[in-house]
Amino acid sequence: MKSEKLSTWLPRFVLFGVLVGNFCSSTSSNAQSPLVKNVVIVHGAFADASGWQPVWAELTKHGFVVTLVQNPCTSLKADVDATNVALDKLDGPAILVGHSWGGTVITQAGVHPKVAALVYVNGFQPEVGENTIKLAASAPPKPENGLLPPDEKGNIFYDKAKFHAGFCADVSQKMADFMYASSGYIPVEAFETPVTAAAWKTKPCFGISSNGDKSINPVITLSGYKRSNSTIIRIDGSHVVFMTHPKEVAAVIMAAAVKVSK
Repeated sequence: MKSEKLSTWLPRFVLFGVLVGNFCSSTSSNAQSPLVKNVVIVHGAFADASGWQPVWAELTKHGFVVTLVQNPCTSLKADVDATNVALDKLDGPAILVGHSWGGTVITQAGVHPKVAALVYVNGFQPEVGENTIKLAASAPPKPENGLLPPDEKGNIFYDKAKFHAGFCADVSQKMADFMYASSGYIPVEAFETPVTAAAWKTKPCFGISSNGDKSINPVITLSGYKRSNSTIIRIDGSHVVFMTHPKEVAAVIMAAAVKVSK
């Protein structure tokens, strides 16, 4: 994986082979410079950390120590605080991963001194002073997008009728029904809060953008990734690509670990 063009046309299994091949060769040549072994994952809104189990399995199989942050999705501060608690407990540097809303969270939390690199998975990547709503409105929403307006208490929910097609089109209907039952909500105030730091300005970044993402227009994620000079990876999948293509997502995280370990 050397450029956006490469990752755009390579079949998924070839991309995975290239990334893991690089990972394996680097682990054998880095005896003097140990590979970053910690990974911290921050889930997005309308989800929890359990959907990352397949990626967890791939990473731990390769010797990584993975922490899955159960961020409360109640405010930007609360989610950043939860992420910092996880980072504080680590014994060394980490790759910090954020999905969707979690991208905004890791943008702020990624300035933590233990963060060696950032991996965005269909994630928002705001500039200092920007908020999530501004980014979400920067390109037309897909017709399948089911994000509802704030209710009378200022909370945002995802439309049940659009959840499968808009959030997780490539999982089964049964799984989508379960995911919706546990999707919860997020206060609009969280989306309205601007970040006061942008870790992508000083840390290496990788950005995964799914061609079939209907919850965040890929134009938005790609624009952010290009602005930050992230290494861009395109994968055919839905908003929850980490559930349906865990090997490819894990391979990107491993590639980030290799990059910062050299």
